[in-house]
Amino acid sequence: MTQTPAVQRVQSSSPWEEQFGFARGVAAGDRVHVAGTMPFVGAVLHGEGDPYEQAKVAFTNALAVLEEFGLGAESVVRTRMYLTHTRDVDAVGRAHKEFFDAVRPAATVVVVSGFVDSRVLVEVELEAFRGAREQ
Repeated sequence: MTQTPAVQRVQSSSPWEEQFGFARGVAAGDRVHVAGTMPFVGAVLHGEGDPYEQAKVAFTNALAVLEEFGLGAESVVRTRMYLTHTRDVDAVGRAHKEFFDAVRPAATVVVVSGFVDSRVLVEVELEAFRGAREQ
């Protein structure tokens, strides 16, 4: 983790972070933002053809970034789910509920035309609040 006085950044193993020049997670003040996260573990896509499994892996990956900041699902205040097919809304919603039912973050679902890897059906983003643990 690299650190400046008010901003902390975390990298993951995604090759796109280096290629595009971004951090997987950025904490600024009391907010932590997790960049779009896909269902890859290393270079291996998990859940090919299965939006529910892809969502579970993507959320697990995104939550692992929050752990680098000492946070968990209870700190999540907003989620964004990007899907390539409207038909996958229920499957991805079911995965979201499994992770966040007790938390109830603000959530957005957007259908997009595709991702950088055509096998990906879902990508997720998270925003967390550091003060959530104290409340």
